[in-house]
Amino acid sequence: MSNSRRAGLLAAACSLGLMAGFGSAVQAETLTDAIALAYQTNPTLQQQRASQRATDESVVQAKTAFRPSASLSADVTGSQRDPFGGTRVETSASGATLSISQPLFTGGKASANLTAAEADVLAAREGLRNVEQNVLINVIQAYVDVRRDQERLRISQENVAVLDRQLDESKARFEVGEITRTDVAQSQARRAAAQAALSSAQAQLSFSRASYAAIVGQNPTDLVAEPSLAGLLPPTVEQAFDAAENNNPQVAAARFNERAAAARVASARAARRPTVSARASLGYDSSEVNGRGDQFADYDRSLSGAVTASVPLFTGGLISSQVRAAVERETAAHNAVEGAKRSALQSVSNAWSNLLASRSNLVSNEEQVRAARIAFEGVRQEQQVGLRTTLDVLNAQQELRSAELALVSARRDEYVASASVLQAMGALDIAALAPDVARYDPKASYNRVNHALGWVPWEPVVQVIDKVGGPSTKPASK
Repeated sequence: MSNSRRAGLLAAACSLGLMAGFGSAVQAETLTDAIALAYQTNPTLQQQRASQRATDESVVQAKTAFRPSASLSADVTGSQRDPFGGTRVETSASGATLSISQPLFTGGKASANLTAAEADVLAAREGLRNVEQNVLINVIQAYVDVRRDQERLRISQENVAVLDRQLDESKARFEVGEITRTDVAQSQARRAAAQAALSSAQAQLSFSRASYAAIVGQNPTDLVAEPSLAGLLPPTVEQAFDAAENNNPQVAAARFNERAAAARVASARAARRPTVSARASLGYDSSEVNGRGDQFADYDRSLSGAVTASVPLFTGGLISSQVRAAVERETAAHNAVEGAKRSALQSVSNAWSNLLASRSNLVSNEEQVRAARIAFEGVRQEQQVGLRTTLDVLNAQQELRSAELALVSARRDEYVASASVLQAMGALDIAALAPDVARYDPKASYNRVNHALGWVPWEPVVQVIDKVGGPSTKPASK
């Protein structure tokens, strides 16, 4: 972290009191702003995108099995010898060979490897989508945490102010003999407890602000109310289950991994089949005796070509073992799909239950705050005419403060629960939360490298030939 970033975080931690009192003096920040910034700069997302681009290269590498390869070799040699003590003979030779090789048929192995690589790319895209969802839910949680803790700090400050007035009133009434020193001591104790709670609220807000800066990339300013997510949620839990089974990124990634595993089974089986390749070479060799190229030189130019077919006859059980291992990996991948489905449905069930509970708590807390406020005002008025004691007023104030704090937490919990339902469904994406933000398109990188230098006009023909009679790449479960 740079010194300026450290200084910014330190300044944010030291200015919590000022921020709470003068939030309107700084530029307002929305949840969409926070999501957009995190989507563009979050290091976890950037890391996953780089991993996705690296996975894209596996398709290019798999396609090289259909393309020609060329190599050039050259050598220069020289020697001196003096046979039988006679005339010394000096010889030198040089040569160069250009070789070109083109696979014609791999028994379906190259085609299966390409299918596996393409499935790996699709699975990696779902992994990227899963990371995007995790980052977005973290941004939402950090955003509402800061807003919650700002409200808790405001409530704690108001509580201290109310208890300050209550303490002043108690001292004044004690001076004229209306109450005892015990009443004053009770007011002092509650005021001290409120000050301690205020310090805790300031510390908690500092923690939340630091978490926000780590996820979003900048310190929070004046955060406005978050937009409702009700329009994005399905009306019934059954629809949420259906959406999760079809759109949850972990389920989708597991399906693509199963497809890749099935293709690798086909690749292992293709090792039993014959392979055909063509090879051509152009060579040049020259030799010279005693440096006299015009009299004793020997030049040789050659051009050769060959089509080679091979088939494995016995590998000591290696191919059979590789096939069995690939089949077991496909079985594991198939079971992983079922496990991902169950996990997704469990996540939806838990998130939906939390949402229903948080909504119920929110309604109850709103009613509790309304009743506690009426009770507090009534107790204060009754104290003025001698019907209530100082302790009654302090207890009513404490109940009101506790109810207000519970309401703030309930609002935060309801919003996070709504976002969690969307995440479990696979519907928590940038298009829904910040539609105006330019989306990262993993297909753009894939298309760029997929059409990079290396393609040859006859590649599609070789691919078609290679699939003839090749093993099936479909999962065994289908």
